[in-house]
Amino acid sequence: MDDSTPTTQVDVAIVGAGPIGLCFANALSRRGVSSVLIDRQPRSAMADPGNDGREIALTRASQQILDRLDVWSRIDHDERALMCAAKVFDGQSLFTMEIAPGATRDDPLGCLVPNQVIRRAAYAALQSGAPGTGDILWRDEQEIARFRVSDAAVDIQLGSGERIQVSLLVAADSRFSTTRRAMGIPAHIYQHGQQMLVCRMHHDEPHDQTAWEWFGYGHTLALLPVDTHCSSLVLTLSPAAMEKQLSLSDEAFDADITRRFEGRLGAMRRVAEPHCYPLVSVYAERFVGHRQALVGDAAVGMHPVTAHGFNLGLQGLSGLAERIGQAHARGQDIASPELLSRYQREQRLATAPLFAATLAIVGLYTDDRTPARWLRKAVLRAGEAAWPARRLIASHLMRSGG
Repeated sequence: MDDSTPTTQVDVAIVGAGPIGLCFANALSRRGVSSVLIDRQPRSAMADPGNDGREIALTRASQQILDRLDVWSRIDHDERALMCAAKVFDGQSLFTMEIAPGATRDDPLGCLVPNQVIRRAAYAALQSGAPGTGDILWRDEQEIARFRVSDAAVDIQLGSGERIQVSLLVAADSRFSTTRRAMGIPAHIYQHGQQMLVCRMHHDEPHDQTAWEWFGYGHTLALLPVDTHCSSLVLTLSPAAMEKQLSLSDEAFDADITRRFEGRLGAMRRVAEPHCYPLVSVYAERFVGHRQALVGDAAVGMHPVTAHGFNLGLQGLSGLAERIGQAHARGQDIASPELLSRYQREQRLATAPLFAATLAIVGLYTDDRTPARWLRKAVLRAGEAAWPARRLIASHLMRSGG
């Protein structure tokens, strides 16, 4: 690096201005900690993101975190779809397991909000100026060319040549994080060999604000309630099968989805363009390094079957921002080994069991061999009989953020 180049001094550099990065900068600012957001996107794309077809399931705890960041109030009520229960189906069996808060549906499990709506609200909340003294700098359409970590700071050079010195460098740039790789942090990457299609579907029969997870043979289906007669479809197929699916005409596509759901919601009709994504799960071997940390999908990229990825990311950034804010207020090092180790320990305890369980579920319910079919039916029946287990899952989804 050219030491003669003027250097900008900031507390924290955040690489990735997606919803997790935006919320993290917001949380830091409210604690008087300055940050710089570095992202390849232009600001216009952050302010008005395009529709990517994804619906995000938000727990009560996540809603409370977003509320504290002035994000939740910026999401219209019409964009919040309540999810009061969830049903799990297996193959062509009429038997299902239902997960609900309790004897009634008065308390929802959570709600569903389009990803683009969350991103837009997170950007608007940051732009409005959060209370506190922490400045937020923007370096859009930029990326890190190189960085150097010393005992006291991280020296960053952007592609433009600008130098920035920070106490902590944070990667929030997706499960495919280039920053994580540059930090030298290995990650366990699980290629599931499937692709995920998402789009909204209209159906004749109401869904009763219930999410469906259907483990069929040769495919996995999910329906997430959006409106009385509208749901977000999630279809996972092999790449070859997905190519055929996407080549269908509108009429053939609608008929195929109706058939896959065995007509249980009547005729189904696509009302939005489909979006397709590869299914990849990621778990970093470490969440921290010397003056470095991972948040969101850069640390843990969950399989969508349990719908916990964004919630875990919010939980992690909230805890890290709180610890950094406390250290800053006391005049202590905001990136001390002790502080980062505590963050890593807490976040691994929160994510590792769920990540392992999710991989086990995905492995069992995508295996169409006869022994696996028997086992998954047995597991489903055991889960239905063990009502305390179902209540435990529901409580986890509804838990308060404190």
